[in-house]
Amino acid sequence: MRAIFFDCPSFLAELYDDELKAIVPDLAMTIDDVPGDDVAAYVGDAVGVINDHTYMPEEVLAACRALKVIVFMGTGASSYIDVAAAEKLGIEVRTIKGYGDVTVAEHALALMFDCGRQTARMDRALRAGSWRTLDGVEFAGKTLGVVGTGGVGREMVRLGAGIGMKVIAWNRSGVPVDLSCTPAESLDALLAESHVVSLHLGLNDETTGIIDARRLALMRPGAMLINTARGAVIDEAALIETMRAGKIRAAGLDVFADEPIDGSHPLAALENVTLTPHAAFMTAEASYRLLRMALELMRDALEGMGLPAPDTGAAGDA
Repeated sequence: MRAIFFDCPSFLAELYDDELKAIVPDLAMTIDDVPGDDVAAYVGDAVGVINDHTYMPEEVLAACRALKVIVFMGTGASSYIDVAAAEKLGIEVRTIKGYGDVTVAEHALALMFDCGRQTARMDRALRAGSWRTLDGVEFAGKTLGVVGTGGVGREMVRLGAGIGMKVIAWNRSGVPVDLSCTPAESLDALLAESHVVSLHLGLNDETTGIIDARRLALMRPGAMLINTARGAVIDEAALIETMRAGKIRAAGLDVFADEPIDGSHPLAALENVTLTPHAAFMTAEASYRLLRMALELMRDALEGMGLPAPDTGAAGDA
């Protein structure tokens, strides 16, 4: 066995068509989770592993004697894999980015529209038997502040400009000159000027808690805050206090400091907050791109080791 996808989510397995199977024809696949508790035993003599959500600490990596490459299904490999140990053991860890840029930006836009038009709030009221017509916001001509101009942020700039918003942006390393937006002088200036602030930052030591109580206080009355990045870029306690006080109009959140959350979370009690369960990346289109990119990375790794994909053969037990 050359390569194995040992924890393929069922929604990805449903997309695994003949075109994708041809990329790594002899890939073995297990749906949902590694059978049993012994990951190393299941990996066996495979030289390549595609990993969606399985923990691989140093002791597991060391026991995978033949393993040379891990393709992680996303960018946050260090959340599941001891990357430093992998490097020490000569195991390459490859990650995937860019597959969901459009999908995540579209979800951010959906949250923005809900915050402005209160669609979820009116839906809840109607289902409870109350006919409540709530005031909305027209977004054309309003200022959209995009924080972070990587792949998702670039798409958010495009979408905002496309619906007639004035788009400003701030990026820690500078805003690319090819974007249809105006660079903000600073993050503080962006927060003060924007009617809508949409966060698209990676999480690291510098961005953890970057939207804190002081910066939340800079936002204009009636502003909206959208987060589809990582929950910890916002000081969640400060946000809850801000929303309770009604200092800004609304927040749309797809990510949280600790996940998952449920109905007992303080955010769930706030009418002016729209919540989704870290679902911004979930479209069939993005999932298909993710699966294709993972398979292509695995194929390239095998070929780089002098292990070309065979001309014939079927995928494993998918």
